[in-house]
Amino acid sequence: MKYKLAIFDLDGTILNTLEDLADSTNYALTKYGFPARSVAEVRDFVGNGIGKLIERAVPNGTEEDIVYEVLESFKIYYNIHCTDKTKPYDGIKSFIKYIRNEGCLTAVVSNKADFAVQELCINYFTNCFDFIVGEREGIGRKPNPDSIFEVLDKLKIKKEDSVYIGDSDIDIATAANAGIDIISVDWGFRSRDFLQDNGAVTIVSNTEQLKEEFGICPKVKR
Repeated sequence: MKYKLAIFDLDGTILNTLEDLADSTNYALTKYGFPARSVAEVRDFVGNGIGKLIERAVPNGTEEDIVYEVLESFKIYYNIHCTDKTKPYDGIKSFIKYIRNEGCLTAVVSNKADFAVQELCINYFTNCFDFIVGEREGIGRKPNPDSIFEVLDKLKIKKEDSVYIGDSDIDIATAANAGIDIISVDWGFRSRDFLQDNGAVTIVSNTEQLKEEFGICPKVKR
């Protein structure tokens, strides 16, 4: 196998969390009298953590203290409802189990709040990861590479033996900043064209193609 460690993004990569994120955003917005956002709008807002999600979702010019209150309402609601509609992408759980059985370590690095990352991984991917980290105070969010370095240090794996798998421009930049390989997936929150425009070189559309990039099965012409 090509890699000894596979690090996965969460939202848009292993889990389709978009509807629960949209529902939680709109709960918080409407609680404060703000207009709801469409699922497509929320898709564009995600990727830089829930703080940025709410900053982008509230109307321009909203006072900071109100933005904070909306964010807190989002957190409370999402903590309860983060598994209502969320589900793994097709084939991803089987892929993770397969590479683990072949000796590859696995981890998650996400800009989602750490409490939600831990809960979602427990609910949907029990015993699938060797290390899981989300957004925490004092740790830079992606594309800051600190969380990647934390995983590498914890699992004692070299950069050249590792790969980051994600669905966004933030993930591409994170891998570049960390000095590790990146495989982009186009089944998540960003399109293939968007990924290519933002520097993606290796893009896969399903887990069979992901296996090819790991050297598990021969590449076929696409």
